[in-house]
Amino acid sequence: MEQSSSFIEDYPPYVPEEGEEYMSANMKAHFRNKLLAWKKQLINEAETTVTHLRSDSSTPADPNDRATQEEEFALELRTRDRERKLISKIDKSLKEIETGDYGYCKISGDEIGLGRMEARPTADMTVEMKRQQEIREKQGVA
Repeated sequence: MEQSSSFIEDYPPYVPEEGEEYMSANMKAHFRNKLLAWKKQLINEAETTVTHLRSDSSTPADPNDRATQEEEFALELRTRDRERKLISKIDKSLKEIETGDYGYCKISGDEIGLGRMEARPTADMTVEMKRQQEIREKQGVA
């Protein structure tokens, strides 16, 4: 749900130099470029949706066709709403790059890790902290 997997898989991962420190200037630049490209892709997809909805807005006479069209539009709009929220997370991550908080867990302060950041560039918690948060949510102790 969080990301277009094809984008993440197609974007080349960062390969650190030997001895390079975590979240070096080059690493931050890599993630800034990756996040900006991802945001651009999402915005382009949203614009395509708007164009599609406008061009296909004629209502079919057949009730079944109309229901199918409405369901397709609703699904497309739900997808775009999730992507709108994702753009907000991308913007938050871009700000964290500028403040120096990017790549570090918002709860423990530990390094999130390059592998996790490559897989989920908007991650703001380590795997362990995220797991603990999900356990608390399931138990109803948010």
